[in-house]
Amino acid sequence: MILEVNKLRKEVSSGDSELVILDDVSFDLEEGQSLAITGPSGSGKSTLLGLLAGLDTATSGEIYLDKIGLHNLDEEDRAVLRKDKVGFVFQSFNLINYKNALENVALPLYYQGLARKERQKQALEYLENVSLKPWATHLPSELSGGQKQRVAIARAMASRPKVLLADEPTGALDSTTSYEIMGLIQKINNEGKTILVVTHEDDIAKMCKRIVKLKDGVIVEDKKIKQIIVKQNV
Repeated sequence: MILEVNKLRKEVSSGDSELVILDDVSFDLEEGQSLAITGPSGSGKSTLLGLLAGLDTATSGEIYLDKIGLHNLDEEDRAVLRKDKVGFVFQSFNLINYKNALENVALPLYYQGLARKERQKQALEYLENVSLKPWATHLPSELSGGQKQRVAIARAMASRPKVLLADEPTGALDSTTSYEIMGLIQKINNEGKTILVVTHEDDIAKMCKRIVKLKDGVIVEDKKIKQIIVKQNV
């Protein structure tokens, strides 16, 4: 298993009491699988993603990412694990506005210590993988929403993560572009990469191979499905 979650609980202080955000959440994720975490607003989806990424710590429970216990790591070690094991895709793209597409994709390679020439070579290959090589020198302001998300996916993949975490990756896009982005995510998954997508949209969730549904911080459904395949050339 690339990801194991055991009896996860997250509480936050609310006045004089503790508010339970997640309660007794357990599931695992096989390498190469695609999983959608879905549920209504306030169900705990984003909190769960933050815990899986090591951006926050649980009140109790265990998370193992590639056999490493996140719950046993301090903040510095969790940051190293994120750099080495996790790729992120965000709803708001999170691109650096003054860097062009190539420079944005090359950024994680800089932090991995690669020489400039090698960074640019690899970044260009990842842009080509998302059909954006001709836009390598364009700034984010010169790209459409779908193109920005493709750059963000290329950047997430550049560090060769064990798992790709996508937080509402289609939330800022129209339906046509959303399907194109999910088609690209399916392509990456079919190449063997493990994918975990957080979404409140049922049609997007059905483009993964498995759905875990949260409600009020509790898993109410966990099922493998017949995945909706996006037919497109990406």
